[in-house]
Amino acid sequence: MNGDGGCNIAIHKQKIVTKNKFFEIKISNDEEQWNVYAPSSIEKPADHSVMFISGRFMKNWKQLLKVRYCVVFWPKEYPVFTELNRRHLILPCDNPRLEYARFFQAHHIKNLPVHEPANNLSESCISEKACLGKHITVMPGAYIGPEVLIGDNVYIGHGVCLLGKVTVGNHVVIRENSVIGADGLSMEREADGRMISIPQFGGVCIQDEVQIGANVTVARGSIDDTLIGKGTIIDNHCFISHNVKIGENVAIVGESILFGSSEVGNNSFISGNVAVRDGKKIGKNTLIGMGSVVVKDVSDDSIMKGNPAVCIKK
Repeated sequence: MNGDGGCNIAIHKQKIVTKNKFFEIKISNDEEQWNVYAPSSIEKPADHSVMFISGRFMKNWKQLLKVRYCVVFWPKEYPVFTELNRRHLILPCDNPRLEYARFFQAHHIKNLPVHEPANNLSESCISEKACLGKHITVMPGAYIGPEVLIGDNVYIGHGVCLLGKVTVGNHVVIRENSVIGADGLSMEREADGRMISIPQFGGVCIQDEVQIGANVTVARGSIDDTLIGKGTIIDNHCFISHNVKIGENVAIVGESILFGSSEVGNNSFISGNVAVRDGKKIGKNTLIGMGSVVVKDVSDDSIMKGNPAVCIKK
């Protein structure tokens, strides 16, 4: 532990490697050395990764027994289990998310897009590494990056940008000037007020028969993917933040915002100019009234309205 409550870690080597490895960092403890290549989350842990765990997710700690050779920033108020120390480098600290942010900042890991050779088709830019299905319409001015996978019968409008790891299902429409896979705002603050940005490593998964309007931004996940379920329709000028999970057949009306890690259940209707607070879950078959601000979880089959939103009918 360093003097300001941070954690020290021995870093021997770093380089950018293959598509599935965002970096290569050699880690050492008292007994052995290994490499870590990517971040992962406690919900979907991966071998040879770096992660943090906060108190509210401690109930999932046994997930770490399924993987090996991770660096885990651990809340120091919780005991470290012996079996974890045998498998990982566990670093107790005051603020695990802050230490996770410092890890990337200290070693200049930003995970920015890299320039790739591309084909100019109808004045659009499509990476040679992108995988496109049958009967795709790509309008002029669109950009499709190297990690993009698109199904059949998809329409990509003028000026659309598909960035990073984006998977698009069949019969999807993405209208003009929408950005899919942009980095969301993920940061921590030092004690003196300085901001530390946390790089984003996840992607966006858009399932079949989704319609996305013009000027929509869908941020990629911080670690795991942002998800838009089958048959969902998103109106113009909406913002879907990182790690959001939207169920099937959901309607989201214009200028609504779903903040990070929020969830919307199947068959729900989000009216115009709604804001959903980060981490809040909206159940199935719900209706959120125009201009509402959702600051707590919403149960299935509810009608909510107001600021803050309150239930008026179940």
